[in-house]
Amino acid sequence: MITPAQNFLKKQKITYKTYEYKCTVDHDFGKFAATALNIKEDKVFKTIILHHDKTYVTCVVPVNAMISLKNVARLIKVKDLEMTDQPTASRITGYVIGGISPFGQKRKTLTVLSETALKFDEILVSGGRRGFSVGVNPQDLIKSLNAVVGDIIEHKE
Repeated sequence: MITPAQNFLKKQKITYKTYEYKCTVDHDFGKFAATALNIKEDKVFKTIILHHDKTYVTCVVPVNAMISLKNVARLIKVKDLEMTDQPTASRITGYVIGGISPFGQKRKTLTVLSETALKFDEILVSGGRRGFSVGVNPQDLIKSLNAVVGDIIEHKE
């Protein structure tokens, strides 16, 4: 079954690699994917949907990191951001939780990518369903989604 994410990548002529695994959890999907695929957690990225009023933001961060709402807000020049609840995130993106891809979402959102992605030639993000990831070059993600890149993760003091 081709996902909207794969359709988006094909339309954009972006080279990608597919990774499938059996998803048997209902939380921490990204960490599970990293373990199931035997890939380091800093190379596997989760998709988090934030909002400021009615403006939605797609954040792509490593599964082993916590997102910094303050850093994202500062980067995109808004006062504050909140996590979007699961039903709204699914409605906005067209994907189920645990399968939200930054690619091929129902509604176009601003995309923010953690700068840590830039140290890799390939990062894994959700391919549009649970148990399915796609490996893409971070530069292709930035270009195709017009993503903003910055320091958006919490750092231990």
